[in-house]
Amino acid sequence: MKRRVAVFLLAVAVVPLARGQAPSEPSAAVAVAGVSIVVDDLDRAREFYTGVLGFAADTEVELVGDALERSTGVFGARARVSGLRLGEERVELIDYLAPEGRAYPADSRSNDRWFQHVAIVVSDMDRAYAHLRAHRVRHASSGPQALPAWNTGTAGIKAFYFKDPDGHVLEVIWFPPGKGDPRWQRPTDRLFLGIDHTAIAVADTEASLGFYRDTLGLRVAGGSENFGSEQERLNNVFGARVRITTLRAAAGPGVELLEYLAPSDGRPYPVESRPNDLVSWRTIVVMPDAEATARRLREARVDWVTAGVVPSPQGVLGEGAGGTVRDPDGHAVRFTSRNDDAVPASKVGSKP
Repeated sequence: MKRRVAVFLLAVAVVPLARGQAPSEPSAAVAVAGVSIVVDDLDRAREFYTGVLGFAADTEVELVGDALERSTGVFGARARVSGLRLGEERVELIDYLAPEGRAYPADSRSNDRWFQHVAIVVSDMDRAYAHLRAHRVRHASSGPQALPAWNTGTAGIKAFYFKDPDGHVLEVIWFPPGKGDPRWQRPTDRLFLGIDHTAIAVADTEASLGFYRDTLGLRVAGGSENFGSEQERLNNVFGARVRITTLRAAAGPGVELLEYLAPSDGRPYPVESRPNDLVSWRTIVVMPDAEATARRLREARVDWVTAGVVPSPQGVLGEGAGGTVRDPDGHAVRFTSRNDDAVPASKVGSKP
C-alpha cells in the first residue's frame, strides 16, 4: 500500500456565491451522472465495492497525458480509473499512480465540510448490517438507526454509516413503504439496489442553493430538520441538529446538503487539498450546454479547478467537454455536456 501523509491546515477554499441570486437564467441539469472517488489502491477498492457492496465493474482504463491533466487539474498525472455500476447509478474509482495524493484525514467527523458520502439503498437493513459485519467493515455509526416517528418526512427510514478501505464514509439506507423513490419498493432478491443520493456537509444552505439550484439548475426535492439520539448516533456527532435539503436533476441520484445547525465546530475544507488527495470527491453533473454553464459559473465567480471548459478522456464518468469547479464549501463538481451513457434510457427527455 502506498503511504501518504495527511495535511490538516484548514481554511475556506472558495469565494461564496451571492445568496439567492442566479447570475443568469439557469438551464435545468440533465442528470447527476454519479461521483468520482479517489482511492489509494484501485484493486483493493474495486474488490470492496464489487465483492462486498454488489457493484459491477463495467469499465477500466489507465490514462496519462494532456487530456487527463487538464480535466483533473493534476499536472504529470497517470491514473487507473474503474467505472462501477449499481442498479441505474454509477460511481468512478480513480487511483493516481503519479503524483500520489494525501490520505483521508484520520480524525474526520461528519460535520467537517470535506465530508461526502453516497447513500446505497438496501432491501433489508438487518440483513445488510449482518452482511457488512461479516465483512468486518469499520463503523462510522454505532449501528443502524431508525429515524423517529415524530419527524414525519423521514419517519421509519433506517440508515447506517460505515467506511471503505480508504476511510471514505458510505451509507446504507432502507426506505419503508411510502418513502423514497417507488422503485426501491419493487420486489427483489437483491440486497444492494442502487444509490439514492450523495450527501455533502455545508456551512450555509442558502449559499449552497445559490450554486446547485440557481446556477446549475438542480431542483429542491425535499428537506427536513433532524435531531435527537438517533441522528447523533447515525452521524456519530454528539448534539447533532442537521438541516437537510435534497436537490435532484431529471435523472440520477440526488445531492443532499447537510448543514449542521449544531454543533457548529465542523472544520472547513482543507486549503491544501489537491484533486489527487483522497478527500477530493467529484460530483458529476450533466448539463445541456457546457459553455453556457461555464459562463454562468464565471459570472458567479466560483473557484475553478480546470482552466475553463476542457475535453475529458474517453472511458471516464462525465467524459466530453466540461469543467471542474468548487462549490461554496470546496466540494469539487464537474459539469459536462450531455452524455447519454450517464442517463438511464428511461429518463432521457424526461422533465424534473
